[in-house]
Amino acid sequence: MRLPERYDADRLPGPWDGGPPRLWLAGPFPAGPAPTADRALLDADELARAAAFVRPGDRAAYIRAHALVRRLLGGCLGAHPARVSLVREACPCCGDGHGRPAVAGAPLHYSLSRGAGVVLVGIAASPIGVDIEKIPAPDTAQTVLTALHPEERAELLAVPPAARPAAFARCWARKEAYLKGTGTGLAEHPSRTYVGAGAIPARLPRWTLTDVRAPLGHRAACAVQSADGAD
Repeated sequence: MRLPERYDADRLPGPWDGGPPRLWLAGPFPAGPAPTADRALLDADELARAAAFVRPGDRAAYIRAHALVRRLLGGCLGAHPARVSLVREACPCCGDGHGRPAVAGAPLHYSLSRGAGVVLVGIAASPIGVDIEKIPAPDTAQTVLTALHPEERAELLAVPPAARPAAFARCWARKEAYLKGTGTGLAEHPSRTYVGAGAIPARLPRWTLTDVRAPLGHRAACAVQSADGAD
């Protein structure tokens, strides 16, 4: 299991040296609007996405998370966070520009996940995906379970009902992390790739999938492409 670093705005990473993947965990954050200093770091597209959230809490969470990832990337790249140029790669499924998030011209890759007041960020020398999930209500887990790979469904149905929501969240975090890493997202149906619902993640070709220590009530995972891998 990977142990993420605790995010500290006063102790940002230094220049990226291409070493092992690094993970940061932040939150929970205080209620209320995001700080003005956070808003000032976002570009026009990010501000437009933030404005599209109906609930103020969701808007504040988006702004905080994107300011946070900009600070981390700025530290790695030796650049002011507001000057980090964030782009989207081409989608592997259709070729449109909604694939992996990326930093234009940078020698690193990153991934960001938000969940119930907490944020998980991963930075690596090769494509990376991270995901953090709040353990759902039993009825939600039971409903979404039908969308999983047949072997994952069987594994979850073998778990005692009381423990099933946490096992489901673990499986779903692995799946989201992998799909974010490949850039397909849910354009690939969740039933296609087996990531495992048991104690140990599945072994995937060209990818390393690991669980990540998460706050109480959450499950998290990270997927990193091998240095010589290809999507």
